[in-house]
Amino acid sequence: MSRQRNYAIIGCGMMGREHMRNIALVPDAQLVAIADPDAGSREEAAALAAELGQAPQIYGGAASLYGSHSLDAVIIASPNFTHFEVVQQAMAQGAAILVEKPFCTEVADARALEAMIADYAPLVWVGLEYRYMPPVARFAERAQAGEAGDIRMLSIREHRFPFLEKVGDWNRFNRNTGGTLVEKCCHFFDLMRHILRDEPVRIFASGGQDVNHLDERYDGETPDIIDNAYVLVDFAGGVRAVLDLCMFAEGAEQQEEIYVVGDKGRLDVAIPAAIVSFSPRDKSGAQVEHVETPAEALAAGDHHGATYFQLCDFHEALVNGLPPKVNARDGTRSVEMGAAAQQSIATGLPVTLNFVS
Repeated sequence: MSRQRNYAIIGCGMMGREHMRNIALVPDAQLVAIADPDAGSREEAAALAAELGQAPQIYGGAASLYGSHSLDAVIIASPNFTHFEVVQQAMAQGAAILVEKPFCTEVADARALEAMIADYAPLVWVGLEYRYMPPVARFAERAQAGEAGDIRMLSIREHRFPFLEKVGDWNRFNRNTGGTLVEKCCHFFDLMRHILRDEPVRIFASGGQDVNHLDERYDGETPDIIDNAYVLVDFAGGVRAVLDLCMFAEGAEQQEEIYVVGDKGRLDVAIPAAIVSFSPRDKSGAQVEHVETPAEALAAGDHHGATYFQLCDFHEALVNGLPPKVNARDGTRSVEMGAAAQQSIATGLPVTLNFVS
C-alpha cells in the first residue's frame, strides 16, 4: 500500500512556511496546494517552494483550492481568529486536519468545534507541538516514569522575545488572538496536563502589558496584549503548577525552562541547551543528559524540531488510521485554561474550573 499522502496548507505566513519546510523532510508527504489571501505571503511561499523543490498550486482562497484538488490532509495555519470557520470548511471536504494552536480563540467556539469533531471520522490533530521538542519529550518521559518521585510541583518559565510581526499585525489585539495566555501559552497549559496526566481545578493569575507595543497604533488603537504574567494552577491530584512568562527577555540564555519536584528530587529541562538533569535529594550530584535533535529538524523551524516530529506522527496516523495523539479535547482544554488565566488577570480573582472528563 502506498504511503504517499497529498497535503494542502491553508495560510502560508510564518507558521505555514514552517510546515512547508517540514513536509519536505517527511517521506511520502506531498505538498500539492497552498491558499492564502495575502499576496506577499503567497510570494514568499512560492519562493520557498522553489527552494525546497516543491510544486504546490497556490491560491488566494481555500474555496478555489478545494475545488481543484483531492486532498488527504489539510494543515490549517491561518490566523487564530479564523480557525473556527476554517476547520469547518476543511471538514466539509472530508480531509484529515492538523489545525495549529490555539484551537480557537473563544472557549465557546472551542467547545462547539470539539463537539463537531466527535462525529467526524477523519483524523483531526491540534498543533500543540511543544510536546514534541525532543528534550521536552524526554523530560516528560522521565517525569512520568517517576524519576523525581511523587510530583508535587511543576514550573514552566518562558523568557523570550516579543510577538513577531504578522500580516497586518493581527496578533497585537486580544480579539484576534484570544489573549497572550491563549495565543502563546496554550502550549504550556497543554504541557502541564500532558506531564501530570491530570486536570486543573483552579487558576489564579497576575499579569500586564508593561513594556511591549505601547507606542504602536493601529487605526488609533493601542495593542492590548499582555507581555508578562505569573499563572498559578492547582490540579485535581494536588500538584501545584506555575507559569512564569516574560516577553521582553530576549537576552535570556534559555528561552524555556521546565522543572518538576517530587519526593525523590528535582528534574529539569532547558531549551535551547537541550539538557535534562536530575538532582536527587541526597545531594549526590546532578545527573545530566543531553538530548540531540537532528540538525535538519532544527533548521526547518523555530520550535526546536517539534514541528517535524509532530508531522511524522501525524503522517503515520494518517497512513495507518490511528487516532490523534493531540486531540480536540486537548485543544479545548488549553484554550479554557488560557482564557481562565486571562479572566483572572482582568478580575483579580481566582477562577474555578469544572472540567468533565
